[in-house]
Amino acid sequence: MTATASASASDVFARERQERIIRLVDEQGRARVTDLAARFGVSAVTIRKDLVSLEAEHRIVRTHGGAIAIDRSRPELAFEVRERLQADEKSRIGAAAATLVGDGQSIVFDASTTALAVARQLKTRDWHQLTVITNGLRLASELAGHPGISVLMLGGRVRWEALSVVGQLGDGLFSRINVQKAFLGAAGFTVGSGLADATEEEAQIKEAMVIAAREVIAIVDHTKWEHAAFATFCPSDRIDVVVSDQAAPAGMVRDLTGRGIEVVLAGRDTAPLATGS
Repeated sequence: MTATASASASDVFARERQERIIRLVDEQGRARVTDLAARFGVSAVTIRKDLVSLEAEHRIVRTHGGAIAIDRSRPELAFEVRERLQADEKSRIGAAAATLVGDGQSIVFDASTTALAVARQLKTRDWHQLTVITNGLRLASELAGHPGISVLMLGGRVRWEALSVVGQLGDGLFSRINVQKAFLGAAGFTVGSGLADATEEEAQIKEAMVIAAREVIAIVDHTKWEHAAFATFCPSDRIDVVVSDQAAPAGMVRDLTGRGIEVVLAGRDTAPLATGS
């Protein structure tokens, strides 16, 4: 057998193994690298390469030590799952959106995974005084203790799916502070409906953020465009800037810019800042 033929056979075997991995993960909900390696008689390194390929195809989500299934029938995916989807796009969106934040400002973030990507970029800069208000547990933890950044956490009920705090307990805070900019992710974004979320509770707290802020900056990767989610929290005419990636649909980009909305598309030349440890 020639080297080329051998390589082709290996590719076939890898694809067959990956299809079987998908079936196992879908049936069981999750799988561990060590268990998969033993089942298929290959090394853990080989299984990890399989999982990287499958995640790139958006068929599973890698976790520490294994993988979990993507249940797209659910209205809202868990934070751990969403954080791994479109990770490269979110990192670049985060780098571009972070440049819109100025020292001395008071800004608000929702609990979205894209907002977390913006927060990670803020940590790479020196701040004299930046005030961040959020309902995101992961985001608050990310920025807490960073020199020059004060973090205010909204009160309410904790939603484990989104690692967020929702409810009316945090509404009063917005009446006592001035918010320059709100950075908001979304489960869906259309010109007609604006920014929308998968749940009413998340939409309500985001609507309060929109009302409180002088400027609304949408941070949405291309998979959310032209997709209507359950509950609208911000109409298109209230959006000032949209930060997305290069795969955003051109027709909708033209429509938004025609309405006076600035659209920033972070591409390969928008290198994310180093996130450190």
